[in-house]
Amino acid sequence: MNTDRTNLAERAARHAALGDVARLAVVDELALGDRSPSELQALLKLPSNLVSHHLKVLEGAGLVARRRSEGDRRRTYLTLADPSVLDTLPRTDMSARRVVFVCSANSARSQLAAALWARASGLPVASAGTHPAEQIAEGARAVAARRSLKLVSSTPHQFDDVTADGDFVVAVCDNAYEELDAPIALHWSIPDPVPQGNDAAFDDAYAELDRRITNLAPRLKAS
Repeated sequence: MNTDRTNLAERAARHAALGDVARLAVVDELALGDRSPSELQALLKLPSNLVSHHLKVLEGAGLVARRRSEGDRRRTYLTLADPSVLDTLPRTDMSARRVVFVCSANSARSQLAAALWARASGLPVASAGTHPAEQIAEGARAVAARRSLKLVSSTPHQFDDVTADGDFVVAVCDNAYEELDAPIALHWSIPDPVPQGNDAAFDDAYAELDRRITNLAPRLKAS
């Protein structure tokens, strides 16, 4: 039987990348949310040059991808590029009274995230924006209609008017994450589909939110 040697080499590189304690710890940290290199350095208590080395190995193996912040362009965030690696990671359950998704305008990503959460979990959910728009983006309404997804809010809301103690806050955009002083449980560095405005951009945002929520929902229980 012929074997695809390129595929074998890629698989071997991935196994080798995960065969180091520090790199496995990086993947563990990225299992539910995105981190900047400096955040990983602080969490893992490793020098910056060693963190850079481990990230280079993980990126080279296709396990981790890097995104430039849409807020502070000097920052980058690391995200898992291969969701299948989650099957090998330990599961840690958490608790909250409610989930709140936040982005800048509360017109697209956080609205879609809240609707997807309501479909995936019985835990209460809300969404909000740091600078809420006047209305939900038409592209967000359109992708929700295409996917038979019911939005849980009819209009954007201000973050400070929505959140309360005990909320599990998920920032689904870089601007909100970098702006908020409030405790944020997770950061998802998801590109804003509104500037592009086409179906493909909203479909991409929907798909990434759906994947992340499918991963998070079974791990988050009512407190």
